[in-house]
Formats: sequence, structure tokens, C-alpha cells
Amino acid sequence: MNKLTVSASPHVRSSDTVTGIMLDVIIALVPSLIASIVLFGFRSLLITAVCVGCCVLFEFLSRKIMKRDCTLRDLSAVVTGMLLAFNMPVSIPLWMCVVGCFFAIVVVKQFFGGIGQNFVNPAIGGRIVMLVSFSSAMTSWTEPLAWLSGVDASTTATPLSELKNYSGEISDTLPSLWDMFLGIRGGCIGEVCAAAILIGGIYLIARRVIKPTIPLCFIGTVAVIMLIAGKGDFEFMAYELLSGGLLLGAIFMATDYATSPITTKGKIIFGIGCGIITSVIRLFANLPEGVSYSIILMNILVPHIEALTKPKPFGTEKEKKTKEEKAS
Repeated sequence: MNKLTVSASPHVRSSDTVTGIMLDVIIALVPSLIASIVLFGFRSLLITAVCVGCCVLFEFLSRKIMKRDCTLRDLSAVVTGMLLAFNMPVSIPLWMCVVGCFFAIVVVKQFFGGIGQNFVNPAIGGRIVMLVSFSSAMTSWTEPLAWLSGVDASTTATPLSELKNYSGEISDTLPSLWDMFLGIRGGCIGEVCAAAILIGGIYLIARRVIKPTIPLCFIGTVAVIMLIAGKGDFEFMAYELLSGGLLLGAIFMATDYATSPITTKGKIIFGIGCGIITSVIRLFANLPEGVSYSIILMNILVPHIEALTKPKPFGTEKEKKTKEEKAS
């Protein structure tokens, strides 16, 4: 006779660990790191090393001061450091990197209890503080491959800034779409090379670290809105998709476990919301970019999204309202 064995939850188990997941994210970020070194020189590697080192140090010290267990082994501080570095221009002073790392790790992450308890993405939080505090340094762009000619400082505009003046025709001063895809354009060190970002994204999906729901809804929403805004101009839409930090944000930051919805419906709403806010900022605000702001605003709404999209337990009936409740 078969016996029914009842055990305590969880009933569905996985061999995945936080360390393993974070290691996969680091591996997925390596193509973008290599691309940044090729495009902007070894200073991009220095910025990444400083950000990673500072994030690890601040996490160790804050956990020590707060008398909490050391969490360096989960590698989340390394991921935060890499993502924060990828959201900076190559000309950024190193001491500013330290400020951004402090805010990302200590204020956004550890003040709220550590990994899994922060309500916004730490790297995005650090980037926004740096944008507000050091706006000039955070928006000074170096021309890619300029380091190969031995030029110390060669500034350039970002495609998003030029797209602000779009009036029905793409400017001749913009890089070709192929150059945009390869990263030969102005921008932050880790966001310019679409090819490298997509390689990392495919790796994360193949490893089942992330689901494609949020990135597809995020990027797809921007694509539809920009196609409408450009009156059917597919070239304008393509430039908008390849410009700024859309791909980096959609694949690596909007999919953060702690700050994105769990349910599929929630992920769809989250991705569409990010796409709408990004598009509105790009089209109507003074700021050329809106990816970071859209993600952080949707991060704040995640508890409400999950409350609205939580699945109904099997076998439960909808609670009927009393006459008094209907009257009120």
C-alpha cells in the first residue's frame, strides 16, 4: 500500500545558489568589459577594478560595523561594482567612483538589510546620485578608439543628444547603425557595445538566470513608442534602441531578482512600465536618457504590482461582501 508522505516546505528545491547566479552574471558582463577596454582603453578596466574593490570593501566594513554575517562570498558586491562602473564615462575621476560605490552598497543595500532586502537596484541608485551630484563629469563623453591615437582627451556627443533634434530625418553626424551595434559611439563604458551586451544576455537566458520577459517587454515597448514617434521611421527606432543604456538596463538591471516582480504578469507590467517611462523621458524631458529613472521608479512600484498580480490559491473562493460592506 502506498503511503502519502507529508514534509515541511519548500517542496520544490533547486541546486542554484546566490553565489552561482552572481558568478553567471559576472561571466555575462565579461564581453562588455572586454569591449570597453578595446573602445576606451585600459582606464575602463581601472574604473571597473576601483568600483569592484570599493563595493567589496564597503560591504565588508558595513557588515562588520552592523554586526552582521559577512556576505562577500555571494559575489553580489562584485556585480554591483561592475554594473556601476559600466554606467560611468571613461573620463570620470576615480574619487567620484568611491562616492557612488558608498551610496550603492551602504545606503541603498546595507541600510535596508543587505541582499534581497533593498527596494531599488543598488547600482542604479548609485548612478542616479552621481548624476545629480556630478552632472558635468557624468555627462562628459570620450570618443571611442581615441586612445589608440594617443589623444588624451577627445570629447564627443552621444547619439541620444543628437536624436533630440530629430525632425523627420536622421542626422549625417550620427554613427552608422553598424557602428552603434559595435559600440563605436559616445557613452558609458559598458553600455555602448550592443553586441557584447546581447551576448551576455543570451548567456543569462541560456543558463536560466533570467527570463526574457522583462527585457523583451522593456525593449519592445520602447520600440513601438519610438516607431510611432518617428511616424514609422524604422531607422529612428533602431537608433533609439541602440542608444543610451537601454540594452544594459533592460537585460542586467531591470531583471534584478530583489527589485523586480516574481509573477509573469508582474514582469510584463514592469517591463512595459519601464519602456513607457523611458520613452516619455527621451521624447519630452530635458534629459536625453531615462533608463535609470524608469527602472528605479518601477522598482518602487514592485510591491503594488505583485499585490495586484499574485496568483489565487487553488480551491479558494472569492470572498463575498456583506450588505454593509456593499453599502459603504
